[in-house]
Amino acid sequence: MKKWEDLPSEMQIEEVREYYDVLDKKRVSLALKRVFDIIVSSVLLLLLSPIILILSIAIKLDSRGPVFYRQERYTQYGRAFRIHKFRSMCDGADKKGSLVTVENDSRVTRVGKVVRKCRLDEIAQLIDVLKGDMTFVGVRPEVKKYVDAYKDEWKATFLLPAGVTNLTCIYFKDEDELLSGVDDVDKVYIEDVLPEKMKWNLKGIKEFSFWNDIRLMFMTFFTVCGKEYREKEC
Repeated sequence: MKKWEDLPSEMQIEEVREYYDVLDKKRVSLALKRVFDIIVSSVLLLLLSPIILILSIAIKLDSRGPVFYRQERYTQYGRAFRIHKFRSMCDGADKKGSLVTVENDSRVTRVGKVVRKCRLDEIAQLIDVLKGDMTFVGVRPEVKKYVDAYKDEWKATFLLPAGVTNLTCIYFKDEDELLSGVDDVDKVYIEDVLPEKMKWNLKGIKEFSFWNDIRLMFMTFFTVCGKEYREKEC
């Protein structure tokens, strides 16, 4: 993590300082976090290579377009990067509707329905974790439209790399159902859903520890397997 004076000027504000001071005392845990990311993402990419190959073939045979969906997202220090996700929607889907997906979204392909249900699209983000653009546990990366709506305190989420999973992925796993039938999906997401997510995101920064990251990874695994976790008070 950078020194305070080296952070982007828009992050050197009082609302962010509280969270920076918490993380500044946990530099050993942050170092362990990065070592863990490199080792585990490398091993998983190797072990999952047969699944990655099968997914790639299935996606190409199912619909026209690239295997990976590459979209600009934002990570540590507000830096833009192009995320890797296995494509689960028709090519150019982000130009044909909302930037978030709703239940029974017509843009989702046949293979994409299975990919999304089992969260297989996230496997490709192992590439981003290995590169350092992402980490296993951290705030999910948002698109510019939503980042532009961030309040000052929310900028504290840029102190760490964007994550593959965190508590919001567990408690908001049915987000597409919550937004189903809404007239202005983007408006509702920004005004209602995003603020609730940010409560958990900021709580996660305050309670950050390497071992807590490991716990959240196991919680995510069990969630994918069907276990339900009841949302607690934030």
